[in-house]
Amino acid sequence: MIRGFLTRRAEWPAHVPDPDAPPPLMLLWREMGSLARAIGGRIRPLPPEPNPDSDYPPVMVLPGFLSGDWATKALRADLRRAGFRCYAWGLGFNRGATPDIIERIDGRVQWIIDRTGFAPALVGWSLGGIYAREYAKRHPDKVARVVTLGSPFSGSRRANRAWRLYHLIARHPVDNPPIDFHPAPRPEMPTFALWSKHDGVVAVNSARGLPHESDRAVEVDCSHMGFAYAPNSVAAIVRALTEEVAPSE
Repeated sequence: MIRGFLTRRAEWPAHVPDPDAPPPLMLLWREMGSLARAIGGRIRPLPPEPNPDSDYPPVMVLPGFLSGDWATKALRADLRRAGFRCYAWGLGFNRGATPDIIERIDGRVQWIIDRTGFAPALVGWSLGGIYAREYAKRHPDKVARVVTLGSPFSGSRRANRAWRLYHLIARHPVDNPPIDFHPAPRPEMPTFALWSKHDGVVAVNSARGLPHESDRAVEVDCSHMGFAYAPNSVAAIVRALTEEVAPSE
C-alpha cells in the first residue's frame, strides 16, 4: 500500500509558482531598513547642474508611489556627479494616477526641453516608471529613452505588496485607474527595465517583463527602496542611459 501511495504521489503535478504572486513577506520586512537609508539620502547636497555641453541627454526622475522629489534627491545627485543634467519631476507627492497626470508630466518635460534644447530620458522608480512608459508612448518625440526601476508594468497589476494601500490612498483600484493605462507594450525609444530578485514590493516577473516589452531587462542586486540610492543601482542606471541600442531591437 505504501509503495502504491508513493507511486501515485510521484505522478502528482509539480507545484508551479504563481507568476503574478507578490514577493515573499520576508523581503518586504527587509525593505524597512532600506527605506531608512533612502530617506537619509535626502540630506546630501545636490551638486550643481553639469555643463550644458554634456554629451548625455537631460534626465527627469519620476518618484514612486507615496514619495516625491525628496526621495530621489540622492539618485539625482549621483546622476549629476556622473555627468547628467538631472531634474526632479516637480509635481509634488505621488499619490497615484490622476486624470491629468500625463498632461502634468508633459508640462514638466516641455520645461526641460525649453531649458536644454533636448528631449529628456525618463527614469521612473516603481509607479513613476509606469508613468514614464505611458507618457513615452503618447509623446515619443519628447522622450530620448525610458528606464524603469522596479516598476510593475507587466502581468497582473496586483503582483505587488502595495496594491491594497494604493487602492486606499488613490481612491481607485490599481487595475482601474482614472486614465487609460497600457504599461506593458514597449515604447518605441530605447527602454530598459531594471529589476531585482530581492525586491520586497514588486514581483520579479512584473518588473522584469517579457522579452518583447523592453530592449533590456537588467537584474540589479538591491531592494525595492535601494533602486533610489544603492551604488550598483546607480551604476546600472548610468549604463542604461548610455548604452547604444540598435534601431531594429
